[in-house]
Amino acid sequence: MTGPAVGPLDRVAPRYGGGSLIDVLPSALALLGVPGAADLLGLAPRLAGVRRIAVLLVDGLGWYQIPTAAPYAPTLAGLAATVGVPLTAGFPSTTPTSLVSLGTGTPSGAHGVLGFKVRVPGTDRVLSHIEWAADPDPLRWQPVATCYERARAAGVAVTVVSRPEYGGSGLTLAANRGGDYRGAAGVNPLAERMLAALAAGPGPALVSGYHPDLDRHGHLSGVDSAPWRLAAAEVDRLLARLVDGLPPDAALLVTADHGQLNVPDGHRIDLDTDSRLRAGVRVVAGEPRVRYLHVEPGATADVVAAWSAVLDGAARVLTRAEAVATGWFGPVPEAHLGRIGDVVVVCRDTYAVVATRSEKPMESRLVAYHGADTAAEMTIPLLVVRG
Repeated sequence: MTGPAVGPLDRVAPRYGGGSLIDVLPSALALLGVPGAADLLGLAPRLAGVRRIAVLLVDGLGWYQIPTAAPYAPTLAGLAATVGVPLTAGFPSTTPTSLVSLGTGTPSGAHGVLGFKVRVPGTDRVLSHIEWAADPDPLRWQPVATCYERARAAGVAVTVVSRPEYGGSGLTLAANRGGDYRGAAGVNPLAERMLAALAAGPGPALVSGYHPDLDRHGHLSGVDSAPWRLAAAEVDRLLARLVDGLPPDAALLVTADHGQLNVPDGHRIDLDTDSRLRAGVRVVAGEPRVRYLHVEPGATADVVAAWSAVLDGAARVLTRAEAVATGWFGPVPEAHLGRIGDVVVVCRDTYAVVATRSEKPMESRLVAYHGADTAAEMTIPLLVVRG
């Protein structure tokens, strides 16, 4: 297994346009003959003649977690060693952002799902993208056409297979509109429905699948915990079933939305118990590894100074303009700028900024987190398997 020559806590920038999650579906569409699509990942030499493509996203399966999973996931380890390459997620490296980046083939600045939680501009309301129903309207909040819509318009049969409870949610509409939605609760139904959709009909087909359990057990119990290891074994069983069932004119692309880092108790900074961190801050959004701070008028410089002093190297503290200038989000249109905090706090090492009083208690008690730009969070696999 080869990979990037950086340590897991080193910073990694998104490689938009030829080495990132946003390039997966455009490359698949190019192979299926969709007009205007570009094979940005150079898949054609390996997949010439393929007419059916399944894309599986395993939530939380970072490239740096694969060696840890290997004893419990031999199929995964074998694929990573033989047909795997590292990509980058976008920024922030969090599930809602990555799902929409995958679905649209664009960075977060363009599609506007700029974090796990963001402030709705002009209000003090914080929108959690995983609890999003119909307000704000998903078609307005996320205005970019999806790759599934483009594929369907070109005559490709498009199916999205995910948990039944996610069907019709705001996040699903933002990320997956254009695909026929099929609910699947668990590994066996997910594999069965993905393979059935892949084999149905004589024409080109695109099937997208999503599996959330590895991420969930990492959050709740930690990477390499006993529940996480069992979840890795379930991922392996899913991969084995999909690989064994691929039609001869089909391909399977396996990727992820982000990796994870275990955060020790001593590296948790509680913004709700330090008055210096609340001074001048009107709304807190984001998540523990990447915080968006919306401040009172004229307070930006003071908030940057206070957070820089209190965190003392545990995070980078930037203004919105500085954060956008890094290129993390790609180009950000004016309509989306207000969803990013006036101040952006990006944690280093294994630090996290929790909010024990103002957010749900469970969010501060998770074991593993993600969202920032370390290699362990940002580097994800692309496994390419031909039937």
